[in-house]
Amino acid sequence: MKVMNLFRDKAKDMNGCQPVTIAFLGDSVTQGCFEVFFKNNGEVETVYDVNSAYHSYLKNILTTLYPNVTVNIINAGISGNTAEQGYARLERDVMKFHPDLVVVCFGLNDCGQGPDYINVYADSLGKIFERLKSEDIETIFMTPNMMNTEVSCHIEDERVREIAVTTMENQNGGLLDRYLEKAREVCQSHQIPVCDCYQDWKAMERNGVDITERLANYINHPNRKMNWLFAVRLFEMMNGE
Repeated sequence: MKVMNLFRDKAKDMNGCQPVTIAFLGDSVTQGCFEVFFKNNGEVETVYDVNSAYHSYLKNILTTLYPNVTVNIINAGISGNTAEQGYARLERDVMKFHPDLVVVCFGLNDCGQGPDYINVYADSLGKIFERLKSEDIETIFMTPNMMNTEVSCHIEDERVREIAVTTMENQNGGLLDRYLEKAREVCQSHQIPVCDCYQDWKAMERNGVDITERLANYINHPNRKMNWLFAVRLFEMMNGE
């Protein structure tokens, strides 16, 4: 990808090139959310650990390989967001930073809106891609992780269990699959490359991996080690693998 030319050129001439800026537009997984709990006032809260988010791991990889290159990471992930909401804040949270590369990842919260929302999801992704292309910004769409396939025995709070039942039904019933297939169609029509991590998760499930146990909240947030999968797959795509 073109972004890697920036790393190469900057590594050769530290004084002649600006830092490389990569923005990540997404939901709670992008934001860096992990475990979930309810506060005393009844509000749902998540554990925020940005150093264990996949973009932090990707920066770790890039700075290890290119120690002389300054990498600016724009964390434009907001918990609970859909692609529609991501488009609404695209100018504020992404465009004003003039990124060299934008990684877009939505789908988990979108499918939670039900099957009738899928066209809104597709239209919103298309608008995001069109806006980024209008500024000639290199873009990757990354498919998210799987959600829980069962209600974990580790979940004790009944309110969290209710959430887990809904996400399990959306996962096992194929709704998330339908959303991401639609996303792939949008990417194809806009010529946006897809880093298809969801298919990696599906392959793991076929090979006997307990998906639910790989989620920090046993619902939809990958645990800290599983965030490395996103980082490695993104680097492979950026590097031309």
